Amino acid sequence: MSQVYLEYKFIVSPSVLGTEILIAELGYAGFESFVETEDGVTAYIQKDEWNKNILASINILESDEFTIEYSFSEIEQVNWNSEWEKNFEPIEVDGKCIVRAPFHPSKNYPYEIVIEPKMSFGTGHHETTFMMLQFILEDDFKGKSVLDMGCGTAVLAILTEMKGASAIDAIDIDSWCFENSLENIQRNNCKNISVELGDATLLAKDKYDVVIANINRNILLNDMATYKASFKNNGTLYLSGFYTQDLPIITETCNNLGFTFVESKEKNNWVAAKFVI
Repeated sequence: MSQVYLEYKFIVSPSVLGTEILIAELGYAGFESFVETEDGVTAYIQKDEWNKNILASINILESDEFTIEYSFSEIEQVNWNSEWEKNFEPIEVDGKCIVRAPFHPSKNYPYEIVIEPKMSFGTGHHETTFMMLQFILEDDFKGKSVLDMGCGTAVLAILTEMKGASAIDAIDIDSWCFENSLENIQRNNCKNISVELGDATLLAKDKYDVVIANINRNILLNDMATYKASFKNNGTLYLSGFYTQDLPIITETCNNLGFTFVESKEKNNWVAAKFVI
């Protein structure tokens, strides 16, 4: 039997910052997946996990700084593979990497990643994922241990293995992402990636050479000290999921923990940044 979901459609003004905060709060409340729209976000939660007070903890709904309207309805799980097949186009990154769906023809790229995205975030279409792919392509991962935090489709974890990473942990709080990551790892014949369902509380200390976190500003700021404790010794931290105006506070937080800013990339007001420790 198909799992029944509730679909919430939020219209947010001002949209950019408000949508980011709203998604973070909805994630903590139990919403599983999100699709950003031009004027807000559509969020999904399983009916079994829903209650009439589900939005009581969403503080932004009471904020004077934002105007948020919403409606919700019950939906049956659709064939997401079919939906993506209608709309998903291959993503080419710097002439070195292609992210494609199984129904696209293979092309002659040094790195070819096959993704069946379903409802998961991380196809390469979003600016943050694209820029993180660029960072990974530019750097050396041979023999390194890697954490992909907020892994989505596991596309970043997959590319790190293709570039030689020897042990990768991919973690996401979204059950759709967890299941989709497992499928995509198998599809790309990856052997060194372990996937877990959860958040930063799963992290052990002194484990990684590289930490990748493509989530959102609030969660990054909240979990940064945990990321710091997860490094073996010296290492590299890649962050994205935030906007240009957030880079100063991200950098300040990293500096206070002993990280040094190296460089950043910007695409349509989204930022990805590299730090070392």
